[in-house]
Amino acid sequence: MTAEPLVHVAGLRKAFGGHLVLDDVSLDVQAGEAVALLGPNGAGKTTLLRVLATLTRPSRGVARVAGHDCAREADAVRRRVGLVAHGSWLYEELTALENLAFWAGLAGARPGRDEVLAALAAVELERVAGERVRTFSLGMRRRLSLARLVLARPQVLLLDEPFAGLDQRGGKWLDAHLAAFKGAGGAIVLTTHSFGRGLAVADRIAILSGGRVALDTAVGAMDADDVRRLYALHAEEA
Repeated sequence: MTAEPLVHVAGLRKAFGGHLVLDDVSLDVQAGEAVALLGPNGAGKTTLLRVLATLTRPSRGVARVAGHDCAREADAVRRRVGLVAHGSWLYEELTALENLAFWAGLAGARPGRDEVLAALAAVELERVAGERVRTFSLGMRRRLSLARLVLARPQVLLLDEPFAGLDQRGGKWLDAHLAAFKGAGGAIVLTTHSFGRGLAVADRIAILSGGRVALDTAVGAMDADDVRRLYALHAEEA
């Protein structure tokens, strides 16, 4: 018997007023698998992540994470996903330590100080734990947002352009973290405009065009040029 995928989307539709953003989208992501969502701006990539993160309710169809319905069991889903949005969602007047502790509290967790410091150490920010975020560079801010993944210990990662704005140190950490996360049986859905580094972790690519999945295929031995050709063939520039 085949195990249920950690991410299951079937016949998903999302409209904002009269504007249809997702139209009959279906996608499964198994444990230990990463899927990269490609597509032009407005193709629905971020909206799909927001539905899976329970930030947006679908207009029709099914979206489940770890067996839980994203619309009807939002609290259960939130305990199982780690979301890194394109924006950092940080509070500039709080310290790095305070930001992580505050975020964890919003997610219903109560980590000890040692746990928060360990998460900062994982992204090499422990030396600035007591400094206010307004003093951080863009790369440091991105690393701090990624430290949430260490604290959350999710089953599914939802990543919106995760490598954007990362410094070299942060990029190396994220490469290693995503590989380890997959190896431990987690599932990853990420959006990217990069056909290089952003795709290195992906086992499959799903190209969204006009709110639909135009292509869902294994990466296999494909290189960045192969992906560019597929993208040009299947993606309609909006």
